[in-house]
Amino acid sequence: MKKSAYKINIIGAGISGLIAAQILENHGYHPTILEASDSVGGRVKSEMIKGHNLDLGFQVLLTSYPAAKKYLNYDALDLQKFLPGAAIFKDGKSQTIGDPLRNFSLLIPTLFSSIGNFSDKTKILKLNTILKKKTIHEIFNTDETSTLKYLQSFGFSKEIINDFFKPFFSGIFLEPDLATPSRMFEFVYKMFGNGFAAVPKNGIQEIPNQLKAKLKNTTFKFNTFVKEVKDKEIILDNGDKIESHITIIATDASPLVSNLKNQETTWTSCDTLYFETNERVIKKPLIGLIADENALINNIFYYTSLPSSNKTDKDLLSVTVVKNHSLNDLDLILKVTEDLKILCGIDVKKFIKHYKIKKALPATTNLQYEISSSETKLKSTLFLAGDQLLNGSLNAAIISGERAALGVIQTLEDGFITDELTSEYS
Repeated sequence: MKKSAYKINIIGAGISGLIAAQILENHGYHPTILEASDSVGGRVKSEMIKGHNLDLGFQVLLTSYPAAKKYLNYDALDLQKFLPGAAIFKDGKSQTIGDPLRNFSLLIPTLFSSIGNFSDKTKILKLNTILKKKTIHEIFNTDETSTLKYLQSFGFSKEIINDFFKPFFSGIFLEPDLATPSRMFEFVYKMFGNGFAAVPKNGIQEIPNQLKAKLKNTTFKFNTFVKEVKDKEIILDNGDKIESHITIIATDASPLVSNLKNQETTWTSCDTLYFETNERVIKKPLIGLIADENALINNIFYYTSLPSSNKTDKDLLSVTVVKNHSLNDLDLILKVTEDLKILCGIDVKKFIKHYKIKKALPATTNLQYEISSSETKLKSTLFLAGDQLLNGSLNAAIISGERAALGVIQTLEDGFITDELTSEYS
């Protein structure tokens, strides 16, 4: 049976699904991707609204991700890098801190910042040194605790935890209490230290767009809603059935597979709101952190502090909310606007868009960096992919997609697909 004749279906055109398709193509297979939306990307998407290219949630690429470096062409993405620091808003004032060893302009403001005491600053240098030497393998084999307990046990003061670590990493983990396992903290901290946070000039959507453009023998079926996945059959919402020799579920599989119904992935959620403002209170490409435990907003960023493809010269501000709330859309906008004025001195000119992201990141425990091909196999005809298998990151999404595809290839090459399927197309 020719490789191109196998009916290999991938559910989900997110990062994992696109990588899986690429690996399959590289080995001579012609997969089909079934995607519920009208475009690729999954949770990594952008859209043009009122002249602004808006990412669906504040997202960055950490350039030191090993898997991202393997599969993405950074030069073609035209990455725009953040400065390695942050502007911290506290008591109505803003202070800048950062890594002066990587950007000298951050030396003076960091030295004169009141964020953290002298002991805290020496401990940050110590933590930097420890994690630069610690391998990724060692990080993911370290006993887990919460990120908050990790920072406390390291000896950081309550002040620097509340003023810097909590707003910064809450914005990454999308939960306000730093309950995320410490393995993830160490991994992300190491990635920040080894590279830069960056966004493509044309928006985060350029990442999946680039992956899609590489695919030459993959069929895409958009606006295709999958209801259930069986052994050799995919059932769509409209009742249609698709024969499938092998299926890769590159999304949350629990709603689709009967014996996974009680194994649903837990997700963190967040709100991202975009505004036009009268002027930028943060002039440089720095993330803004809100060091007030009573504030609803967690972090802000001016996309117009970086070169972008926006079709307007108006300043674009993103605001991230990670705390749970029961506010309706209008009240949320009013509350965020109030926080911006009182806490940051920002006058909002125009509201642009609100994204309520219910499934922003998988809230997993016992985090892992790697997964073997065999571990992605649910049965000989069904494989799983997605960052929820490992840890909530683009890096994990890439690895899981790669491993699932390699698992499919190994299964086919070892002849584990039944004889009648082979004889049908021989």
